[in-house]
Amino acid sequence: MEFWITQSFNGISYGALLFLLAGGLSLIFGMMRIVNMTHGSYYLLGGYIALTVIWRTGYFALAILAAALAIAIIGVGEWNAFLKRLSGQELGQVLTTMGFALIFQDLALIIWGGDPYTIPVPSVLSGAFQIGQLYFPVYRLFIIAVAAVVALILWLVLEQTRVGAMMRATVDDPEMARGVGINVHGISMAVFALGALLAAVAGVVAGGFVGVYPGADFEILPYAFVVVIIGGMGSLKGALIGSVMVGLLDNFGKALFPELSYFTLFAPMAAILALRPTGLYGRA
Repeated sequence: MEFWITQSFNGISYGALLFLLAGGLSLIFGMMRIVNMTHGSYYLLGGYIALTVIWRTGYFALAILAAALAIAIIGVGEWNAFLKRLSGQELGQVLTTMGFALIFQDLALIIWGGDPYTIPVPSVLSGAFQIGQLYFPVYRLFIIAVAAVVALILWLVLEQTRVGAMMRATVDDPEMARGVGINVHGISMAVFALGALLAAVAGVVAGGFVGVYPGADFEILPYAFVVVIIGGMGSLKGALIGSVMVGLLDNFGKALFPELSYFTLFAPMAAILALRPTGLYGRA
């Protein structure tokens, strides 16, 4: 029983981390129809920038803020300079963003080197709660709490505000949105910046969990795409449920069938897509 509880908790905490990354990807890939292969780079650079800020200041909260703002600015620059001209050109988007991902990977290697690092976390987030024979690390609970807060904020913004209505209108019919006075360019840029910001936050949070190291960008990016595809493109609810599903499948797959861990992750994805090609909550 302890095994199942522990592995479930670990899977949910990893799923919470995936939601922070996949939530931003769902906005960019699902709502804007941009195949952004740079999303993993935002995750990696966010972790490295936060690590540098902590080295210099020692403040974890400041590191999260600095990384989020820096990566959002990088995302805006990439959007304005390149991606806004590639709307509807999936191959061009893939090649451009993949090129940037490789460039960012090399720059990170030059600046921070090839050694793996773990982002120092505040003492209040270290340790664990003990319930009987079970231990629940405080930092994993922190990850779950951050994901829950982000999910609530995104839901409120997208579903309960005028800005969210403008975002949905821009996605559904940009020409009509322009006709009623919506700044489609500004909304699209803001959505892209928000997606990049969330990827950076995920990178910082992950840095104290799984560490920051070269190759982490391409290692976690497929998981984020799996979450978005399973949940349904552009669906916040789908991204949340898909993240928990992927976190649990990955964790139990590696614990029970380590030699088949990828099979236990991608086989259910293929089965879901065979039954629902748009994902669990995607729109046709």
